[in-house]
Amino acid sequence: MAEESPDSAYHSHGSSLEEEAAERMDDEEQERLLSYWQSVGRGHQVDVPRDMAEPIQQLTRNNSPQERQSIPFTLIQRKEKLGDLLYEKRQYGKAKWACIKMKEKQYEQSICLGFMKLMRYICEQNSSGLYLGITIPIVTIVHTNESQSEMRQAVTVAYYLPEVLQDQPPHPFDSDIIIEEWPSTIVYSRSFRGITNEDSIMREINLLAEILESPELCLQDTFIIAGYTNPAAANRHNEIWFLQRP
Repeated sequence: MAEESPDSAYHSHGSSLEEEAAERMDDEEQERLLSYWQSVGRGHQVDVPRDMAEPIQQLTRNNSPQERQSIPFTLIQRKEKLGDLLYEKRQYGKAKWACIKMKEKQYEQSICLGFMKLMRYICEQNSSGLYLGITIPIVTIVHTNESQSEMRQAVTVAYYLPEVLQDQPPHPFDSDIIIEEWPSTIVYSRSFRGITNEDSIMREINLLAEILESPELCLQDTFIIAGYTNPAAANRHNEIWFLQRP
């Protein structure tokens, strides 16, 4: 049997050390990210379990702008006043979404827990066994009473399936996640920043209702909050969407 040269043994050992170091750094990154999400979760009275470490890391690593796919739409109108954008009128095409219904005591709890479930689906917990890719925005359907004075607890958190998966979406392992096909819809969209809670959402609903020339053309008790940054981000980029009646 041929003897292994000292040089090849050195390279083999060196490679092993490099792999161990990379694995240690990988574990440290997972712990750091998990700790951060757990800290944010505590602020919203949400428990972030340890099994979220890998999905959080995977989503973080694939969260560069070039890795994210924006949901396609057709811009119909931009309404401005003195150079400031008041709202956009857009048309979104028929498409499939992965949806989960939540009903926690607080809105922030619902979107955090709903988003974590969708993260698991995106990060390989699906029939394809593959990372599906992030699309933005992640949207939440919210409902108000008829007078638009308060929000109802039940919400739906939804993830737009990437274009390549629209025809045959991978099946979620989580039975709470349902694949739905949404019809083509015209929305009126207005941007806002910061946290999303019952107070800020009601404020944005009332503000856009005042700005629109004909708010009665839209649904009066169903709205969408579009999130372009994850729930753990400090200064979130959001939009409020009014849905034009069919």
